[in-house]
Amino acid sequence: MTAESTTAPCEDRLPWAAMAGIIAAVTVGALAQGVLYPLLSFILERQGTTPGLIGLSAAMTPLGFIVASAFTPALARHLGGARLAILCSILTAQSIAAIAWAEDVWAWMPLRFLLGSFSKPPYVICETWLIAITPPSRRGRVMGLYSSIVSAGFAIGPLSLGLVGTQGWPPFMIGIAAFLVCGLIVFAIVPRLPVMAHEDDAASVGGFFALAPLLLFAVFAAAAFEQTLISLFAVYGAALGSGEGRIASLIACFIAGDAALQIVLGRMAERFGSAQIMLFCVVASLAGCLALPVMFNSWLVWPLLFVWGGVSFGIYTMALVQLGERFAGQALITGAAAFSLVWGIGGIVGSPATGLAMQLVGHQGLPLSLGLLCGVLAVFLMARRRRV
Repeated sequence: MTAESTTAPCEDRLPWAAMAGIIAAVTVGALAQGVLYPLLSFILERQGTTPGLIGLSAAMTPLGFIVASAFTPALARHLGGARLAILCSILTAQSIAAIAWAEDVWAWMPLRFLLGSFSKPPYVICETWLIAITPPSRRGRVMGLYSSIVSAGFAIGPLSLGLVGTQGWPPFMIGIAAFLVCGLIVFAIVPRLPVMAHEDDAASVGGFFALAPLLLFAVFAAAAFEQTLISLFAVYGAALGSGEGRIASLIACFIAGDAALQIVLGRMAERFGSAQIMLFCVVASLAGCLALPVMFNSWLVWPLLFVWGGVSFGIYTMALVQLGERFAGQALITGAAAFSLVWGIGGIVGSPATGLAMQLVGHQGLPLSLGLLCGVLAVFLMARRRRV
């Protein structure tokens, strides 16, 4: 497979066909994951599996994300990014088929680990390609568009279960078909994709932590924020007397803001700078933590959750923009892999830590923990601004 040898383009002309293919490939993968997360929990619950074991089973996938992220740059150097993405898409589809065939919680443990391990490299590689082919002057809006569309794909996944149900092979076939389509899209757009330069002295994923520690902490904060709020907001709302219907709608409002506001934030980054907008997103997220206890039982909670979802995920979008501004070539794919690794860690660590805080100080431990995380990140970002 050959491709044009390039890193970041110098022209402002957008390579729409390649960009559309990359975003489509990631979006169908996100849709498949949006189907599988609730589907597997529904099946295990029907089987009478304990909540703790369901949670342990679910943790196998992000654990696979973390492990795969560490090895993706080296595998991409040896196999080529396109070959690795296509191979892993096929292996992910086979993993989903094996999960559908087994339907046993203990058999699912290694299979869900493999699912996470195989599904992460295509995501990392496609994200790297998108950053590399986007002109710097358009990077903010393009990464905002990318984040919005992928978030929408993930949100559509659970809705599709209402059409096909949660019984038998039909819901699994959505995931299988989605990853096969992902591989086909990558194969179709290979001639339009860049080949990353393979520097012999390129930093490893672990070494990237020394190159961009604050950028990675921002990714950790964004992941912990999103996963914690989605997983524990039901507990918070129930403690304040809200019904399940209202809580579910508020979470949907949060996700809608996530998907809707990234393009706006991307345009703002092009005008004011990605570092400035990242700080704005962090401070706005902190303000949301302070406002939530006051506004929860009023109509103001709806616009609060919408904006909160946008600015909290905007931290990650701005981190992607800065990744493209600061790195190129092999360092770019290493950075994208480090982002994925840290995102997985943030998702695993955030919810248990916040849950412990809620046990110790009550339900307000949710906004307190998220606010503390945003506050620490804001202090670090402002300290960096003063040094520069």
